[in-house]
Amino acid sequence: MARDGAFAARNRVISASTVEHTKPGAIRVLVVDDSALVRRIITEALDRHPDIHVVGTATDPYVARERIVALRPDVVTLDVEMPRMDGLSFLAKLMRHFPLPVIVVSSVTPQHSDAALRALSLGAVDVIAKPGAMTASSEVTDELVRAVRVAARARVTKLVEPVDATPSRVPAIASLNSTHKVIAIGASTGGTQAIEAVLRRFPVDAPATVIVQHMPEHFTLSFAKRLDSVCAITVREARDGDVLTPGLALVAPGGKHLVIQASGARWVARVKEGPKVHHQRPAVDVTFQSLARCAGRNVVAALLTGMGADGAKGMLALREAGAYTVAQDEASSVVWGMPREAVKLEAAVDVLPLSEVASGLLQALGREVVLV
Repeated sequence: MARDGAFAARNRVISASTVEHTKPGAIRVLVVDDSALVRRIITEALDRHPDIHVVGTATDPYVARERIVALRPDVVTLDVEMPRMDGLSFLAKLMRHFPLPVIVVSSVTPQHSDAALRALSLGAVDVIAKPGAMTASSEVTDELVRAVRVAARARVTKLVEPVDATPSRVPAIASLNSTHKVIAIGASTGGTQAIEAVLRRFPVDAPATVIVQHMPEHFTLSFAKRLDSVCAITVREARDGDVLTPGLALVAPGGKHLVIQASGARWVARVKEGPKVHHQRPAVDVTFQSLARCAGRNVVAALLTGMGADGAKGMLALREAGAYTVAQDEASSVVWGMPREAVKLEAAVDVLPLSEVASGLLQALGREVVLV
């Protein structure tokens, strides 16, 4: 793909005859995958819905480039392993020259999860498990449909420069009241970058932190490793029985719920099966509500960017139990869904831009929260 290729061209004239007929008002989707089976499964799953229409497919990034320019899709689904050019290189070029909401559709393996996480850092809106002959269940296709609807409403921007991977060196703050406090963070669409932005500002002695990010199984392990590599605090995927301690952040594992329970003078993480809540497992509400029961006013919590209502009722329970709560504001959210629902319920003590969430949480550790 040439540097000044199709994505950078502003004045290219596209004949109306090259644009496929679509359902009026439907979300226009381009499916990019080298597997004919996956392209067929995705197309059939999406086209069953009147508000979504697959306007085209592409077998590799070079074909995708031309079809994006010609068809002007609202959303692109993208595989990460394709011939001629890998999906990550294509995504980086796309987000620099012609930013669009992109959903990464990836195989659920540790190797692919690393690539999918990198795609999120390059600007992809979401990542979901790839359907196939053995995984084309209604659950997978329903998740894909939800992801497309969310992506169509997402706020995407141009990729200006590479993501800074330099480890954070935030010094310890001896005055921080961390021993008997817990920080809780929930997020969904756009949350991987938002959570990283918050955690990079935490000192090495930050209070015990629990994180729920909507993400498939295996992907959360890569996410935790990524955070651990760039933050001052230690970050890892939660294991059943983990004790919450200062300087440690636990990420809820994909496909499991994270429940926090009191055990004597300690708080312990419990990783559990269970039905999905708000179509999610892990669900933010499950973790927030467990913290409201066992920790109450010892919690400071943030609900970040994401579609839907997960976390709003849990945040309300936290506030009613005496916790300090903050919702990310609309202007800095990729999708202002979950935080908006919390604001509507008056569950958030404060509504802050992403750049102020970390300082808001840390400053709240030393003060009592007054309910109004």
